[in-house]
Amino acid sequence: MKLNYYNIRLLLGLLLFLMILPLTGCWSSKEIEDLGLIVGTALDIENDGDSWEEQDGEYSNRDLITITNQFVTSETIGTGAKEGSTQQKAYKNVSETGDAILPTLRNMILKIDKRAFAEHSKVLVIGEDLASTVNMQQLLDFFLRELEIRPSSTILIAKNRASDTLESKETVEIPAIQLVEIIKGYERTTKILPPMTFAKLDGKLHSGSSFLLQNVVSEKGEVKFAGAAVIEGKTKKLIGVLNNKELEGITWITGKGKGGLVKSLDEETDQPIIYEVLSMKSKIIPHVDGNNISFDVNIESEGRIAEHWVLSEKPFNNEFLKRAEKVSEKEVEHLVKNTLDKIQKEYQVDVSGFGNRLRIEYPKVWKRVKKDWDQIFSEVPIKCKVKLTIKDYGTSGY
Repeated sequence: MKLNYYNIRLLLGLLLFLMILPLTGCWSSKEIEDLGLIVGTALDIENDGDSWEEQDGEYSNRDLITITNQFVTSETIGTGAKEGSTQQKAYKNVSETGDAILPTLRNMILKIDKRAFAEHSKVLVIGEDLASTVNMQQLLDFFLRELEIRPSSTILIAKNRASDTLESKETVEIPAIQLVEIIKGYERTTKILPPMTFAKLDGKLHSGSSFLLQNVVSEKGEVKFAGAAVIEGKTKKLIGVLNNKELEGITWITGKGKGGLVKSLDEETDQPIIYEVLSMKSKIIPHVDGNNISFDVNIESEGRIAEHWVLSEKPFNNEFLKRAEKVSEKEVEHLVKNTLDKIQKEYQVDVSGFGNRLRIEYPKVWKRVKKDWDQIFSEVPIKCKVKLTIKDYGTSGY
């Protein structure tokens, strides 16, 4: 059937209407001038629950939590201009105290003239006193339920007050974003954990297993990552902290490092040799003999000599390379041994995935021991074997 002039006009009109529909914009859009974009949040405890504190005309003997939100608004974005003799900061921190998360957040409405918008939140920092006092599953219930908060947001534990990590002496820096940028360094060092997001944390909390969270320290307006916080699976509370060396040991045990350095001393000259990790892998092998459980940890890595102070040796000399491999292997073995002593004997928690390997390879045994696994793990024999291979020594010596 041929289309007449009227039908063609009708079709063109319908096509034009359909083309206009996508151009109507976002019906649920929010004007940025009206929003206070939350880029980071800090949680701190204010009292131990033994005293009664007044909140909104009511008294509570519950632990009081101070929530600090870091806002970036249309006013703080233009940070280059000076106001009088002072320069405006690129962020604004707003704090409120209460005994539950959502009511405390809603009370911030009384202090700010912007609508709080958390879909761009990057990080949540929890103070160590709060993390060691309150069950983290209870503490984070709101954040895990709230649809506006991204599951990709990262969780950190702060030494002392968490709110201090959201302060900076540099006016052009946004501390919450700075923390996220530091986390990205885990690909170049064994002293930073891979990011623990809300999506990952939810599974950890429900599994009942112990785990680690990256620890951060703030001093004089500067932040630094320093070791890892140990969260016990049963209580879901902070029970201690691993230092940088012990965190390196964890990285070698799990084989999850993507880069890093091993500093050792040459046995003949006592001079430093720096081994740079190009790749690493680890295999945890469980063994079950009746009621006896044990593990082997086989660690392999390929790397390069990034630096050495042994002037009497050429870096491509085979004898020297073997010597460098051996001292680097001994250093990794030392890191692993000290870390295992700390988590098995002092903290008595499995934060390195030994239980998970047992669950995969011996599910019936795991079903029997999983309830008391941390205690059983503290007495389990573990042997470690390390094999490092130097594949590159740079251009030195040519």
